[in-house]
Amino acid sequence: MTKIGNSIQDLDTPSLLLDIDKLTENVQEMAVFAKEHGLQLRPHVKTHKSINIAKMQLELGAIGITTAKVAEAEVMAAAGIRNILIAYPISSKVKIQRVAALVKRPVDLKVAVDSIEQLRYLQECFEHEPFTLKVWMKVNSGLHRCGVEPGKEVLELAKAIQGFPALKLDGIFTHAGHSYAARSLEEVEKIGLYEGQAVAESAFACERIGIPIPVRSVGSTPTYQTAGKVEGINEIRPGNAVFFDAIQAGLGVTNLDRCALSVLASVVGVYHGKRIVFDTGSKALCLDKGAHGNETVQGFGHIIGHPELLIERLSEEHGVSPWKEVTSLRLNDKVQIIPNHACTVANQFDRYLVHQHGKIIAEWKVDAKGMMH
Repeated sequence: MTKIGNSIQDLDTPSLLLDIDKLTENVQEMAVFAKEHGLQLRPHVKTHKSINIAKMQLELGAIGITTAKVAEAEVMAAAGIRNILIAYPISSKVKIQRVAALVKRPVDLKVAVDSIEQLRYLQECFEHEPFTLKVWMKVNSGLHRCGVEPGKEVLELAKAIQGFPALKLDGIFTHAGHSYAARSLEEVEKIGLYEGQAVAESAFACERIGIPIPVRSVGSTPTYQTAGKVEGINEIRPGNAVFFDAIQAGLGVTNLDRCALSVLASVVGVYHGKRIVFDTGSKALCLDKGAHGNETVQGFGHIIGHPELLIERLSEEHGVSPWKEVTSLRLNDKVQIIPNHACTVANQFDRYLVHQHGKIIAEWKVDAKGMMH
């Protein structure tokens, strides 16, 4: 058990560190933006997978949360969180039954839909229940992953939902994840503008034929402050913005000083003139340089205070930095590494060691770690 009040330098490594002041600043920034622009805030918890952080977000202004998987929703619902969107198409019988169990808790639950076949599976389960299931249409705004196309496909699916009495169309949403591959802030803003337009125009088209769309939601940390300003949008769902990471800094969305999450590592080998080795390999930092092809990321994490070093190679338990410049680091020295992608790194650890000014103030579980089903 970690002793509260100890220095982070007393910790064994690797450890997952969370700076409470930076976390609070990041959470507040999302809430302030939402309030100033008349938007609901529904942050994505797949980034942190923490009940404590989710409740902090709700206390500071969020109206609900977004999850990627049913299992994440189950963890959050068990902790008393009631307003949940599962932003993932649910179609298997096993998962639909789990969704039905969640709704009975009760939870104000919404699930993503993007095909008529999927609607049939949902109807088959919920037609025997005494309540309707809220569904949100997912629109493709350029990521080309899941989602129907704006325009004709949106209208076809919206009309189809009206024919399934166990289902209620409650919103339209999208995720512009391809913004992570942008090469400039101008490109990020262009993607964000289209993201907002894809949702707003789809909602307006539905309402012109008499189908109301109460919620018009956009996401993506790089784009939410652009997409959220598009007329007709009334909700934002940023996830990574709770921590930020080296990818976000590379995009120019933030700077490294705002990154709340880091991995504490130890030097386990110094081979003068050749390399330095840390005890943080792929099982801690992950082999992630940006899922959508971001070219701004170099190496496998930013070593705070040591710009002379670049982690160029990871094996499972080793992070290797070739010796290119003289460094002050010696065997057993400890460093903090800002991960390239905070979401995947958080899922590798059991707990956050929450610190303030270098002192441990709390230990929080990564409650939904490994919840991938």
